[in-house]
Amino acid sequence: MSSSATPLIAVYDTKPYDREYLGAAAGVEALDLRFHEFRLEPETAFSAEGARAVCVFVNDKIQRPTLANLAHLGVRMVALRCAGFNNVDLKAAKHFGIAITRVPNYSPHAVAEHTIALILTLNRKIHRAFNRVRELNFSLSGLVGFDLHGKTAGIIGTGKIGRIVCEILKGFGMRVIAADLFPNPEWAARKGVEYMDTVALARQSDIVSLHTPLTSQTDHIVGSDFIALMKPGAMLVNVSRGRLIHTTALIEGLKSGHIGGVALDVYEEEEGVFFEDLSGEVLQDDELARLLVFPNVLVTAHQAFLTREALHEISRVTVENLLRFVQGQPFLEGTAL
Repeated sequence: MSSSATPLIAVYDTKPYDREYLGAAAGVEALDLRFHEFRLEPETAFSAEGARAVCVFVNDKIQRPTLANLAHLGVRMVALRCAGFNNVDLKAAKHFGIAITRVPNYSPHAVAEHTIALILTLNRKIHRAFNRVRELNFSLSGLVGFDLHGKTAGIIGTGKIGRIVCEILKGFGMRVIAADLFPNPEWAARKGVEYMDTVALARQSDIVSLHTPLTSQTDHIVGSDFIALMKPGAMLVNVSRGRLIHTTALIEGLKSGHIGGVALDVYEEEEGVFFEDLSGEVLQDDELARLLVFPNVLVTAHQAFLTREALHEISRVTVENLLRFVQGQPFLEGTAL
């Protein structure tokens, strides 16, 4: 039981690393963290009874029905241990008087470096070579890649992560072009990055990498029209939000051979699949199953954020805001929604 001196916080969709890092950040007596492996949704909200606040992740459903149930239980804060908040009904939260916080900046280097890892792995067929060698197949047939040096990388979204990706790719000797609704011309001029619209970017890029949040303007920003504009054989990378790409159009682009390769750390219907061990089950998502059989598609399960440094910062900011909430203090700057 949680004592009055130790506020109870219900934490959802947790994995061992969540419990390790959040527990270390909270300390022994500061907060009573009740960890749940299941997700928060209307049907499971009752499990927050007695809690002052809840802590959630990207696939928890923080919509009006969930928020109504939380408000009924007396919960007055939802702390997201992630940057994205498209799973939260902010208007409903305001209506019920529930504060929402997130972790807008945990480790942009973690996500940017994973982007580069995906590009290099997909291009040089490292994943296929690794599996071959383990079977004592040392043939190089089918493993031809291309030099990044001298090629053009198109980055959509130049926030902190996108800018780091640009700078790393410049280090490979690539021409880097970018598109953003809110460009940063001073940074671009300093780093030798050229801004242009998405049409021009699609036509000129050998690699297109997505680093923009999911909004009404970016939902399915990469669909059949965008793919048709891309250079034949170009590579597409997404480590941001799954719904930036229309999966059906992506599959058609792969089947036609127009897209040269795809690397994904996110997927638009990843709920119930990503973060779970389904190795003993039949995959029910036909489009994801189709993607996984293409030899030029590389998928990781939303792990771009997963570094020690990022987990530490996510836990630090989340716990600090929870402590400030129970103490009646303002949240950390830039974290309240």
